[in-house]
Amino acid sequence: MGRGFALFAGIARDVIRASAREAEALGYSSFWVNHPGSTDGLGALAEAAAATRDVALGVGVIPLHTRSPTSIVEGVRETRLPLERLLLGIGSPNPDALKRVRAGVAALRGQLKTRIVVAALGPQMCRLAGEIADGVLFNWLTPEYARRSADLVREGAAAAKRRPPTVYAYVRLALGPAAAARLTDEGNRYAGIPAYAAHFDRMGVKPIETAISGPTPDDIRAGLTKWKGAVDEVVLRAITANDTLEETLTLVRAAKPA
Repeated sequence: MGRGFALFAGIARDVIRASAREAEALGYSSFWVNHPGSTDGLGALAEAAAATRDVALGVGVIPLHTRSPTSIVEGVRETRLPLERLLLGIGSPNPDALKRVRAGVAALRGQLKTRIVVAALGPQMCRLAGEIADGVLFNWLTPEYARRSADLVREGAAAAKRRPPTVYAYVRLALGPAAAARLTDEGNRYAGIPAYAAHFDRMGVKPIETAISGPTPDDIRAGLTKWKGAVDEVVLRAITANDTLEETLTLVRAAKPA
């Protein structure tokens, strides 16, 4: 199973550069940032690109209801992100999420030769991702539910008579009590979003139950073992107390691939 590392795109640029460099040196297969609100994930990812040579570079994910495919293409070209390393994550909330994602993938494929990753929560989006995407990105889910969702992705790929996309899962990662408290706050915020509330209800869990958290690196390693075989690549979304470089590098090292 591959292992990626992910940061908030609005974190200090020196933290992004140093964390990406360290993740690549430690053998992580991918490095990601998100694309929250008005924060440009593509620009943040360009910092990681400049600091590394080979690690795959993911943005997860750009919402199509607020940024058009044309704007995304312009952003990729302006930041000069290496297309051969890029994992271009897109997604959309309802209404019309399926229609918007299908059209968005088609538009992006016509202009960029890069891997397109679709964010999927519900069963229909999982099947659609299997049908049209190069990768699918899960978020806030348990290993058990990730396996079921991956089956739906493969169903979609089989129906389209194509190879299944790579299955990624964002898993929140926190080390120590202060980071754990921040993780709980973030989970509660997501639980207030209708689509995620329905997602947690489907699984029958609280947000914190999908994360890996503990006071020591041994707890982190134990939590990671539960994900073995659930997805093709687990992407560890860092949650630290204060977003400092020292905290972030400690987390990169605590969860490093074996």
